[in-house]
Amino acid sequence: MVGGAWQRLGVWWWPLLALSAVTPVDRTTAPLPVCKRLPNIIIGDFMRRLSVPLTALVLAATTLLITAEPSKAAVTLPPSRAGLDYQIGGAYPPASNVEIVIRDREAAPAAGKYNVCYVNAFQVQEGHDGDWQSDLLLRDANGNKVVDPDWKETLLDLRTADKRTRAAAKVKAWIDTCAAKGYQAVEPDNFDSYSRSKNLLTTTHAQEYVKLLSAYAHSKNLAIAQKNTPELAANRVANGLDFAVVEECGEWEECGDYAGPFGNRVLDVEYTDSGRKAACEEWSDRISIVQRDLYVLPAGTSGHVRKTC
Repeated sequence: MVGGAWQRLGVWWWPLLALSAVTPVDRTTAPLPVCKRLPNIIIGDFMRRLSVPLTALVLAATTLLITAEPSKAAVTLPPSRAGLDYQIGGAYPPASNVEIVIRDREAAPAAGKYNVCYVNAFQVQEGHDGDWQSDLLLRDANGNKVVDPDWKETLLDLRTADKRTRAAAKVKAWIDTCAAKGYQAVEPDNFDSYSRSKNLLTTTHAQEYVKLLSAYAHSKNLAIAQKNTPELAANRVANGLDFAVVEECGEWEECGDYAGPFGNRVLDVEYTDSGRKAACEEWSDRISIVQRDLYVLPAGTSGHVRKTC
């Protein structure tokens, strides 16, 4: 065992062994010849000499392990299969059976609920192009802005590391606001903007960008959602994403694409009766489901819809 220990400890023990070998021996009290006592003398003295450097070595190794362990901020995940409300179009008091509320970053979180903070991270809210540096707005070969046709939102240009870093800096300030207000999680919308980019953006651009956001959210003790984009759900660990906020997975038969990778931590928003019924029939015992009106209007507003399973 001693020999094995020497080998594992490395070459630094040789000087100690040499010192042990030349330690003076009191021959007046030696009942045995030195040649027979020498191994015991060497080993005993060596172990005494070894105790101090070995202790130091253990302490140093322990310190190294502790300091090398990456700090991981604690995040709280949304409760499973909990009542859900999607209030990004305007806040209102949630029903008593609602446990999870998603609201826009400008709104206050709902008291006593698990709150998710919505941020439009990949596109620019209509009418707010001027809030962004001009070169961060995606343009085609003719210099025209590339705009989401459904929501009239200009896409962010995420094609270079520098642009991703600068775009993320603005979103990080919003994440700071979410954390300061007391939200538990953040939902960065339009992860799939590459699909509307006229082939200018790729899934790689989107994922490298969302990694910046997920790392920062975690540093603020916030969980972070993947928004839609079933084709990238399998990469959720690499992308640092904790749960999914999805739209119409029942309508498009995609709930399973998220439920597997995210361990059923899926918050599904349907916009039609047929989508809600499909989702509820197959998934109500595993994921959170709510039906809202397309413009997610607040309660009391004409056109407001909220239905559950």
